[in-house]
Amino acid sequence: QVQLVESGGGLVQPGGSLRLSCAASGSIFSIYDMGWYRQAPGNERELVATITRGGIINYADSVKGRFTISRDNAKNTVYLQMNSLKPEDTAVYYCNADLVPFTATRRYYWGQGTQVTVSS
Repeated sequence: QVQLVESGGGLVQPGGSLRLSCAASGSIFSIYDMGWYRQAPGNERELVATITRGGIINYADSVKGRFTISRDNAKNTVYLQMNSLKPEDTAVYYCNADLVPFTATRRYYWGQGTQVTVSS
């Protein structure tokens, strides 16, 4: 059974910082792309950032220069460092991974989501 477990969300003032973590666990053979998405109330889920196993990174224009995605392949973990947070960053943040379990076929997995609220 594969699981993605996020941590690090919370309430922060505008201009503040948070660091999200997402650890993939279970019987995993290989992980390809990992990433972060977010969904604000009334909005569609949108891409925040993705990173390939080799370290190629893609950011949404709205977070470029403020957010940094990284990963530790040995720990099957992806991180999202969020700086200069704005109220419009408020959303549930979801971790995503394209991976191959030992006993199943390759597909995308999602975490349960972690709430990020930016407010004074």
